[in-house]
Amino acid sequence: MPLDRDLVALLGFALMFALMLARVPIGVAMGAAGVIGYGLLAGWGPALALLGKVPLSTVTDYKLAVIPMFVLMGSFAAAAGMSRELFRAGEAWFGHWHGGLAVGTIAACGGFAAINGSSVATAATMSKIALPEMRRAGYAPGLAAGVVAAGGTLGIMIPPSVIFVLYGIMTETDISRLFAAGIVPGLLGVVMYAATIYIVARLRPQALPRGRVHAWYERWASLRNIWDTVLLFVFVLGGIYSGWFLVDEAAAMGAFGALALGVARRRLDARTILACLVDALRVSAAIMVIVIGAYLFGYFLTITQATQKIVSFLVELPIGAYGVLALILLGYFILGAVMDELAMILLTVPIVFPVIVQLGFDPVWFGVIIVMAVTLGLICPPVGMNVFVINSIARDISLVRIYRGTAPFIVADLLRLALLAAFPALSLALPRLLG
Repeated sequence: MPLDRDLVALLGFALMFALMLARVPIGVAMGAAGVIGYGLLAGWGPALALLGKVPLSTVTDYKLAVIPMFVLMGSFAAAAGMSRELFRAGEAWFGHWHGGLAVGTIAACGGFAAINGSSVATAATMSKIALPEMRRAGYAPGLAAGVVAAGGTLGIMIPPSVIFVLYGIMTETDISRLFAAGIVPGLLGVVMYAATIYIVARLRPQALPRGRVHAWYERWASLRNIWDTVLLFVFVLGGIYSGWFLVDEAAAMGAFGALALGVARRRLDARTILACLVDALRVSAAIMVIVIGAYLFGYFLTITQATQKIVSFLVELPIGAYGVLALILLGYFILGAVMDELAMILLTVPIVFPVIVQLGFDPVWFGVIIVMAVTLGLICPPVGMNVFVINSIARDISLVRIYRGTAPFIVADLLRLALLAAFPALSLALPRLLG
């Protein structure tokens, strides 16, 4: 007796989430549920053949080579001290305000995001640099940690962004246009986070005390120390938009540029370079496991025809295009409570992207919207990835206190998401200008 495909699809989702709740790695959970479900419907021989084919085809896919290259660029940049110099510049210019160190941290996170592309890496790096400085200055620990967690989310919006790369590959959307679309929303995030800190500082000045006043020569001197960060950002994005590099070539050139700058400034020795390579390999391997798991689960969804049925259901809902968009975003907020950003993108984009296209929305604009939705998941309870990263570094600051610290920034992100949804030109003007 043939199994009911809809029932098997539901059981597949149930098994995947059950494995996640049991703390099985997300990529393994998706892959296991996908292979088991595929085996139940198509037979165990085809399922095992799929298990052998998908990992090999994924890790040898040239298009995905851009991911480890951008990861390696960020690893070299962090080891070369670029993030520390960005924070010092932010401290020199803003530290004498109430909440000035927090504003400097946000500015440094934005700058580091421009050469990194990973929210978790940005949060981890700035936790080691900015968080101790804010605590020594007398900042409320939970609020200081919340600033770093929120600032870290800029890593997946400001290009280069691993999430934009994956979205572009999966939807066949021009990645260079996605990068351009993320610049204004990313800068808007920096401004809105700084405004949030200003408001909190007015309400709770004792939680965000002033730092020392730096002389003007110190401020200008601090800018001289961030030239390598600016140069690397201009080199990578300028190379893309001038036509010198394709995106995958720009990633490789960015990694080489970060290495060359670090060596030229005597910040990277042989041991440090090896450590960066190992770190980038570890992060890239973790990403690839999630990609492989998502592809396996995607094959399972295809054979159940669940994707087509969900698309038809959403498109036919009598709530209008923006009503469907709101429903999709609500789904992302819920998934953000149990999944990390990569898994959410890989699992959901094949389902929701056809809906967005049929409803007439711009694919580039939706790429920005989906990244914003994922951003909220990084700092929202109960599983905000950035919050857990910071808690693993600053063990004495509880998760509850960090989540309280992120609350004002969640409000700012919801407002930013509403602005980007209401005014698509915020995302699309720059890609159109650059052609």
